[in-house]
Amino acid sequence: MTYIPKNMQHYAHAAMNLINMDSENRVVLNVGGIRHETYKATLKKIPATRLSRLTEALANYDPILNEYFFDRHPGVFAQVLNYYRTGKLHYPTDVCGPLFEEELEFWGLDSNQVEPCCWMTYTQHRDTQETLAVLDRLDLDTEKPSDEELARKFGFEEDYYKGTISWWQEMKPRIWSLFDEPYSSNAAKTIGVVSVFFICISILSFCLKTHPDMRVPYVRNITVKTANGSNGWFLDKTQTNAHIAFFYIECVCNAWFTFEILVRFISSPNKCEFIKSSVNIIDYIATLSFYIDLVLQRFASHLENADILEFFSIIRIMRLFKLTRHSSGLKILIQTFRASAKELTLLVFFLVLGIVIFASLVYYAERIQPNPHNDFNSIPLGLWWALVTMTTVGYGDMAPKTYIGMFVGALCALAGVLTIALPVPVIVSNFAMYYSHTQARAKLPKKRRRVLPVEQPRQPRLPGAPGGVSGCGTPGSGPHSGPMGSGGTGPRRMNNKTKDLVSPKSDEYTTMIGKPRDGKKSRLL
Repeated sequence: MTYIPKNMQHYAHAAMNLINMDSENRVVLNVGGIRHETYKATLKKIPATRLSRLTEALANYDPILNEYFFDRHPGVFAQVLNYYRTGKLHYPTDVCGPLFEEELEFWGLDSNQVEPCCWMTYTQHRDTQETLAVLDRLDLDTEKPSDEELARKFGFEEDYYKGTISWWQEMKPRIWSLFDEPYSSNAAKTIGVVSVFFICISILSFCLKTHPDMRVPYVRNITVKTANGSNGWFLDKTQTNAHIAFFYIECVCNAWFTFEILVRFISSPNKCEFIKSSVNIIDYIATLSFYIDLVLQRFASHLENADILEFFSIIRIMRLFKLTRHSSGLKILIQTFRASAKELTLLVFFLVLGIVIFASLVYYAERIQPNPHNDFNSIPLGLWWALVTMTTVGYGDMAPKTYIGMFVGALCALAGVLTIALPVPVIVSNFAMYYSHTQARAKLPKKRRRVLPVEQPRQPRLPGAPGGVSGCGTPGSGPHSGPMGSGGTGPRRMNNKTKDLVSPKSDEYTTMIGKPRDGKKSRLL
């Protein structure tokens, strides 16, 4: 035997004690098959969390391997453990936002603790969820609702469950889908095509009846006395009227519009929402303007300014917005303007600011030097020039003649380009976002694959123990039945025996570790 001096033995025992103490202070975490090792003191930095209350009595503790097993996402846990070590929570870009939030909820952490450098990337999924919620309200899907959903929508859910549905309750959803949901059936598509046809014919008739070749002159026979005392007459063309054929075309179109809006109103699931809808307001105002025009032509045609009343018939051109029911692209375009309201308001504000500034500048700049052909006699005239210049239209009806005025005009054009170019990409990105999500939703399968629930394994039994009781004598007190289970992912083999996994959201877990305070940073010890 080799002789070891006593002082060397003392140092060896001391070193072994230090190693044992260090190993006792460390903990091994097996998350999704990847082992992580850290100090227990590190996990105590953030109290009231799952990792800060680890004990060997938990269900997911393996006494053979001396580790805690959690069947969770290993990539997210790397950032979670780094949060315990450094106090800074970063977002991994290779996982989806909702998955990251679910993992943080499992570990008892607050998702609002994400660092500012990762916040924009992390919150992208929230914008996506808001966009999908908007698309749900737009009713862009063509999936046919169930009978229960129709009963809930039309307010006769109780009669549906009782089985006492009347013939009108049965016909009302069908009539509504025929006239308001063009893609619900082949008959609805046919009615949608007819509606679009009458809209196009009405707009085309409204435009063509103003063409000179489509109008009939209104001729008066005027009798006058000649120089020799005899009576003479001549024809006077005072005005032109639209051809009578356009009147009959409008009568047929408005008869269809009247029938359509009455049927939709009678069969609508909610009368108040139907009346308050912007598209329906345009529809019945445009239809009502036709009947008002008939009354005015009958009783007010002799008035001198009766032609001014025809100006209000321009509301009929707004029927083009009815096409939003038949085109998802128009719905997305309108929703884009709604979502970009702040950017559009900012654009208008900067345009008005620039128009006023440059109109005033060009007015005084043209008066500094002699300018006999000055087009800017007042600042209001300069407002028109500044608007045309900043929007890069440039009619050329007004132009500065002096060198200072030309310099101001150059600045106005450059400012207009920059003012318009800055907010426009935001509006374009909003449209691209809505359109891309709409296309993705159209390609997704309507029915998703069903995921089966996890079957809980039975507790191990000891010889002679009563059925359903674990070796520790109490149900649920086995080595794998603690309140902090592995997340409910099925049985795991350990020492040739299966062990119970309890849901992490049980009452025992809530009582044991609690929850972090909302809106406050987790306290680092």
